Amino acid sequence: MLDNPSDLAVFLDFDGTITTADTGLYVLERHGAEGWREVDAAYVRGEIPSRECLIDEWDLLPHDEALLVNTAREVPLDTGFMPLVEALRGSGAEVTVVSDGFGLTVHEVCEAIGLRAISNRVDWGTGRLEFPYEDRCCACSSCGTCKQAPVKAASQAGKKTVLVGDGASDRKAALLADVVFAKDGLANWCSLNNLEFLPFEGLRDVQQALLGTQG
Repeated sequence: MLDNPSDLAVFLDFDGTITTADTGLYVLERHGAEGWREVDAAYVRGEIPSRECLIDEWDLLPHDEALLVNTAREVPLDTGFMPLVEALRGSGAEVTVVSDGFGLTVHEVCEAIGLRAISNRVDWGTGRLEFPYEDRCCACSSCGTCKQAPVKAASQAGKKTVLVGDGASDRKAALLADVVFAKDGLANWCSLNNLEFLPFEGLRDVQQALLGTQG
């Protein structure tokens, strides 16, 4: 697909893209109090922004670190994740994980392989959900993690930007990326809004499309 992969900046969503299911929804299914489904549905419909959704859902969970993190760890990673990252790095491409979830396991997964993670995180000392990558200068200024900001920065640095995602939190970044790989809810949204995208089922499909190889 590409003549020079070293010009790429690839942004991978975490929940439902790197993981085989959305870890936040999985944790909510297991431990969330009544009402979280209504909050999530309102977010998917675009009635509330992601930061409000996350705060409201977080308030419906027990703030028990061991319970929530261990539950999130039950969700497997896509088997194509490591082969994709290794192949992209080997080709000289930049790889960044962008996540707008609770951040329960994304940091440990990424730190284990030296991969940058742009994500919300929990301060377990206070029980607060924190948003170190919110962008108050963004036009919407309402996401937990602003996924548009790193895509913009990479584009300004002369990189060809690639977004790989599956859900509502990827929509705004998809509007800016040069290439969009989408599945599930993001694919449906792209189709409804006439936004060009490449469908995928797993990350091995992304590797094949970008580099012509599979792990």
